Amino acid sequence: MNPLLPIVILLFFIQASVLGGTFQPRFKNQTTAPEVTSKSILRVNSTNQVYDLGSPWQKKPPTGRRGLGVLVGDGSILVTADLVANSNFIELELPANAKKSTATIQHIDYESNLALLRATDPEFLAGMIPLKLAEKISIGDSATVLQFEPNGEIARTTGRISSISIAPYPLENVGLLVFKISMPLQQRDGSFTLPAVHGGRLVGLLMRYDSRNQTADIIPMPIISRFLASTTQPDFKGFPRLGVSFAPLRDPQLRRFIGLTEPGGIYVTKVTPKSSAASAGLREGDVILAVNGRALDQDGNYEDADYGRILFSHITGTLTPAGGKVVLKILRSGKIEEVPVAMKPLDRSSVVSPSFLSDAAPPYFILGGMVFVELSRPYLQEWGAEWTKNAPQRLVNYDAFQDELPADRGKIVVLAQILPTPDTIGYENIENVVIKELNGRPVKSIADLAEAAKHPVEGFQKIKLEEDPTWLFLDAASIEANRTQLMEHYELPATERLNPATSGQP
Repeated sequence: MNPLLPIVILLFFIQASVLGGTFQPRFKNQTTAPEVTSKSILRVNSTNQVYDLGSPWQKKPPTGRRGLGVLVGDGSILVTADLVANSNFIELELPANAKKSTATIQHIDYESNLALLRATDPEFLAGMIPLKLAEKISIGDSATVLQFEPNGEIARTTGRISSISIAPYPLENVGLLVFKISMPLQQRDGSFTLPAVHGGRLVGLLMRYDSRNQTADIIPMPIISRFLASTTQPDFKGFPRLGVSFAPLRDPQLRRFIGLTEPGGIYVTKVTPKSSAASAGLREGDVILAVNGRALDQDGNYEDADYGRILFSHITGTLTPAGGKVVLKILRSGKIEEVPVAMKPLDRSSVVSPSFLSDAAPPYFILGGMVFVELSRPYLQEWGAEWTKNAPQRLVNYDAFQDELPADRGKIVVLAQILPTPDTIGYENIENVVIKELNGRPVKSIADLAEAAKHPVEGFQKIKLEEDPTWLFLDAASIEANRTQLMEHYELPATERLNPATSGQP
């Protein structure tokens, strides 16, 4: 035996004691967080079918989507709304034994891109374990995205939280909290919903993945928590919004002009009518200095205790529930004021061009072969991924700048296409033009159009457009005489649907 060996061992223990540590052999078991198993997640298969918005009396062929659902308690399965939007049929599958069941949508919110499902068979989820939400996550923490292999085994891909920010969500395009994870994620069995976990708890659901930059955007647990709380509110209408547009205050000349001596602040450029801010009396030209005592920098960020510097809408849109209040510290006409604001969701009745129409049958009206619809972003998205470039630019501008339209503008009614009939001879090439009047009556909705059509002018349907050729004329008596033939030739179930209905209804 080497005579120096006992001395080396003794010195090692003495050094550990001096440094305040306790020697632990490397082979001793360490306490680790429990891994998430297949008892908490399952496959979700959805058959989706959307309306053809150019021919809104019919639907497009059905498509299938696959993803993973997370059991979150009380037999509820959490998925993204994107997975089950416009769903005709939802199937649940337990990967371990391929046992299957149908499911229904219990609650869905397109703003937060989240939905809760419930199995039709209450015994289907027997023995499964609900997954709790993670309590706190910071930049640099690890997160593991779960997928299923074809054989039912769980595949785990671990990355790091690289950023936490306010970013747009895909369906509603509203800015909410997003965790970004850096990881090389491979395509496996399921893509529309994938859970991300940390320490055996749910961090969030993957809603998009950038394969070029190898980053995943996650709907995080604060948004999920707010969504789950909303399911107990029968009158829930979405996340609250302040309803202001603003500009950064980095220009020293502008700061001097408005008399701003404090280091931060943002300049209100527009207040949305009927919004939370409008109801509280906020005005264009106000400077917001702080929200709930949190000082804003020149870009509208504040120092959050959990996430660092982040946009103030995290306070107004996530931390504050609908019906709650925030206090804004503002500069107005050279004076500091405090303005309490009751937070409420967006008033969708005043939206000119809705950003989604999921699960709703769109309204339409057909007059002598002329097909009229209401403008929406999904209608523009019929032009493909590059719709902002390829769709009619007048309609794109209406959608992009709808907040700048008069408060009483109403819907934009579009002549979408012409079905060739004896009544539309000469008008075959007119499409995607905006209707201004019918028979001298303003048109602000499909319902307005249908009502105006009941009052022909000297035997004619007199249509006024916003652009050339400006005027179109149809023989009112001929339209009525040819209605049955029109419906037979084009297999129309009806020549009108005036109010949006739930999917599948006539």
